[in-house]
Amino acid sequence: MLSRSATDKSMKRWKQQQQQQQEPIVLTLEQQRAEKLAQIGATLRRRREDKQISLERIESTTRIRQSFLQAIEAGNIDKLPEPVYIRGFIKQYAEALDLDGTELADSFPLEDYRQSLKPVGVSLPPAQLQTSHLYAIYILLIIGAVSILSQTLSNSDFQIGQTTQSQPPLPVANVAKPKAPAKVKPVATPKKQTKPVEIGMTFKEKSWIRVIADGKKAFEGELPQGTQRTWTANNRLSFRVGNAGGVLVNYNQEEAKPLGESGQVQEVTFGANNQRL
Repeated sequence: MLSRSATDKSMKRWKQQQQQQQEPIVLTLEQQRAEKLAQIGATLRRRREDKQISLERIESTTRIRQSFLQAIEAGNIDKLPEPVYIRGFIKQYAEALDLDGTELADSFPLEDYRQSLKPVGVSLPPAQLQTSHLYAIYILLIIGAVSILSQTLSNSDFQIGQTTQSQPPLPVANVAKPKAPAKVKPVATPKKQTKPVEIGMTFKEKSWIRVIADGKKAFEGELPQGTQRTWTANNRLSFRVGNAGGVLVNYNQEEAKPLGESGQVQEVTFGANNQRL
């Protein structure tokens, strides 16, 4: 016969086994991904071998490195990048093998949905409340509702009584406020308007010229004999000519005059109201 201590140990071990069987097996997100990748990789490898396609050809078609393809087939998730890229690799790989890439890729988990395997057992129905308990609860609810309603009505009557007994406030005499003196707006001094700079030129001879209007280059190049041009600016016009004697300048409605001697390089600037600076 077994001793009492041996019997107790056997009973304790049996209880531990029963407890382990009752506890649900919860897979972590990493375990879910590794398990699913192994299934998908095996499916893709069998499909590729059935179609007699090499990994080199898959790499050329999908632009996925061969080392990643091998890791997918082997279910080696540690050799692969982030899960979102793994899902993209699966989709491309499956479509290269004429499979439904979207469906296969969507089966690879990105979020933790805590897939758990629960043991099959007989669940007992929850204990039902006795009829007497239900009646007691209903009575308590009714008493509470009546109490709240009575308190609300009492507060309303008290507020109405206070409003009736309160005396109206004394009227306040309207005191006329002195009018502030009207503000006199200062008369704005008219600003002296300046005319934009406008210079006309006539080229008796061919000449190179550069024009700067308000600090920005307006023209630079060579103009042929007989050319007539007019340049304008808001504040300032500057000219540099390569043949000063061949260029006639007209400003302030005066007679056109050459800028200088023939063949001479000359610079001249005009400011507001066409004044030569």
